[in-house]
Amino acid sequence: MAGDHYFTSSPDSDEGLRPLSVTLAGAPRRLQTAGGIFSPDRIDIGTAVLLAAVPSPPPGGDLLDIGCGWGPIALSLALESPRATVWAVDVNERALGLVRRNAEALGLDNVRAVLPDEVPDDVRFRTIWSNPPIRVGKTELHGLLERWLPRLLPDSDAYLVVQRNLGSDSLQRWLDGTLPDDLGVIRSSTSKGFRVLRVRRQPEAPILED
Repeated sequence: MAGDHYFTSSPDSDEGLRPLSVTLAGAPRRLQTAGGIFSPDRIDIGTAVLLAAVPSPPPGGDLLDIGCGWGPIALSLALESPRATVWAVDVNERALGLVRRNAEALGLDNVRAVLPDEVPDDVRFRTIWSNPPIRVGKTELHGLLERWLPRLLPDSDAYLVVQRNLGSDSLQRWLDGTLPDDLGVIRSSTSKGFRVLRVRRQPEAPILED
């Protein structure tokens, strides 16, 4: 249906699998895409801004992409950190299927494309990269960020890209006033009308011996 949204769990529109050629982790990649997902025919501008702004991801541990779509962020994490486990989370089951298909095409066995409730509760993340689904509305967006950002490990960072005219500055203020005290928020970069926000969990305080 034309009314499908990319945050629909099971799109009714025709899948329409088709090839997609993009550059990820500095090399050309030939993948597959489909209808009924976010930005099906290209890497959207916000995601491109994010991927250009973030530092190299940690080499190991658990890494998270919130709202993965067909997988440009999750696949980039997996390509750059082959020893890490990359959790690609989305509510759109078609998108998750594409991530699995694309990970297999790239020979990646470290990607876990799953629904949110399929991430074990005890998993904590060494980094989170996300182009969050702003258009789901503030209530859903805030709930999503409150769910995942506190699962950062100490001395770890999350990077969120948000379009300036879709409320990046107000979101930064909300994060700063809502997240636990050991999670700090700054604007790390601005490009092409987007802000990249960095959320950092402070290191654990050292245990002082008598």
